Amino acid sequence: VQLVESGGGSAQAGGSLRLSCEVSGSSCSTCCMGWFRQPSGEEREMVAERAPNFILYADSVKGRFTISKDNAKNTLYLQMNNLGPEDTAMYYCALYLNRACDGQVHRWGQGTQVTVSS
Repeated sequence: VQLVESGGGSAQAGGSLRLSCEVSGSSCSTCCMGWFRQPSGEEREMVAERAPNFILYADSVKGRFTISKDNAKNTLYLQMNNLGPEDTAMYYCALYLNRACDGQVHRWGQGTQVTVSS
C-alpha cells in the first residue's frame, strides 16, 4: 500500500490550497482515511478524518478545511481555505485498516509541506 500526497506549497494568509493523496495497492473504500499535520518541532496532530459514517475535524480547522474522497480515483483530498500562519506544517495522509478510525494508522504518506505567510 502506498500513499502519495501532492498539492502542498506556499500561500498567503487568507489563501487556499488543496492537498491530494493518491492511494495505490489498497481498494478498501470503507477504510477510514485522514489528514494529520506536524509543525516543525511539534507533535503530529489530527486535522481531519473521514469514515463511512462520520467526518471529524480538529477544532482549529472547522469551517475552513474540508476532507473528501473520490472512490473512483482512490484519492483523498483536503481543501484548505482561509489559511493562516498557524497552518504551516508538514501534512500527512493516513490510512487505517478499519472503518472507525480506531487504533494505529496502517500507512502514512511521505508528507507535503504547507507554508503560510502573513
